[in-house]
Amino acid sequence: MQVRVVGCSHHNSSVELREKLAFNETQARQALAQFRSQYPSAEAVLLSTCNRVELYATIDSADGGPSAESMSRFLGDFHGLDASLMTGALFVHDARAAIYHLFTVAASMDSMVVGEPQILAQVKQAYEWSLAGESAGPSMHAVFQAANRVAKRVATETAIHRKRVSIPSVAVGDFARGFFETFEKKQVLVIGAGEMAEETLRYLIDEGARHITIVNRHRERSERLVERTTGQVADWDQLFEWLVRADLVVSTTGASEPIVQLEDFQRVAADRFQRLLFVLDLAVPRDFDPQIGNEPNVYLYSVDDLSQVCEQNRQQRQHAWPAAEKIVEQEVDRLMTELHHQSTGPAIRQLRAQADNVKEEELSRLMNKLHDADGRTRQEIQQFADRLVNKLLHPPLESLRDESASGNSEGLLDALKRLFQIRE
Repeated sequence: MQVRVVGCSHHNSSVELREKLAFNETQARQALAQFRSQYPSAEAVLLSTCNRVELYATIDSADGGPSAESMSRFLGDFHGLDASLMTGALFVHDARAAIYHLFTVAASMDSMVVGEPQILAQVKQAYEWSLAGESAGPSMHAVFQAANRVAKRVATETAIHRKRVSIPSVAVGDFARGFFETFEKKQVLVIGAGEMAEETLRYLIDEGARHITIVNRHRERSERLVERTTGQVADWDQLFEWLVRADLVVSTTGASEPIVQLEDFQRVAADRFQRLLFVLDLAVPRDFDPQIGNEPNVYLYSVDDLSQVCEQNRQQRQHAWPAAEKIVEQEVDRLMTELHHQSTGPAIRQLRAQADNVKEEELSRLMNKLHDADGRTRQEIQQFADRLVNKLLHPPLESLRDESASGNSEGLLDALKRLFQIRE
């Protein structure tokens, strides 16, 4: 068994592509069910965040699928994307490289903001969705449990997570803070009531924001957020009314398309009387039509606009990088060994059992002919047979161990099963 990941992230793709490929919870569950229907023998997990969309799957060489091309095509077909948009846009990692990638993702080493706290919870959630839909099995359980272990080790044994910053902290501290001298008298509109919205809101409160209105499709979620923080709640159908009043907007919904189109904003703008508007669109897909950023007196920023500040954050954590990479390498080796035992253990035991059966049959036949052999002679013959079997088995099993270390043991394992007629 191998693991393959196909996907895109802020490293290799634009927010335009990521929002086209993004999955909300309902879509993710549907996609996993479809994938399982197409590839019944493959386990799968789908991770979709504002910075990445990644499909993880187990690959069994016995049935040859799913291929990297079919996984890429699956992601595009689910969203009805033209194949040309996918050409060269997705990365592929196999075997050890796929596991290494997942470990760095879970440990927030691959995040736009290195050390940000949300990604591990998102990785766990992706696995839980897969588990609930019966798309994850023993192999994915081992892989994602190991990813959780890696994240915890990196957090506790290195300085990567110390004084950590997140996308909300960068958005408020480096962007909004540089735009407004003070937040105290500014009208803040928060669209959405999830984790990203709450964290951003807490940073704004710390910076002095007092006039806060929260709008969400489900009013009860807004009310619970206000109970934990501060502000007032408005109904979803009052969104544009509050957009007229706002000085600063933070939008973090999970909508599949923009909730504020250009024509919507142009109608709102007529009632704003040229007042400046600062918009932090932290959603992927984006909540605000990007063209709104070209409107007079509007400053619109998306998650990709935070990249320069995030790179500075990454550089500040470079001193902790070697220790974190060492942990990842150790845990990759550990997991590869575990997966090796899972995939090769039954075949190895069967091969040894077959060899021992043949050895015992031949020893029994030989001993029946050696009536006059004393105990010492019989012991020497027994030891000779044991050594002979072990030496004959050592080269193929050693080769299998070496191939497993690189994650490429399936072909050799399949050959051994056929050569020695192993039936597990």
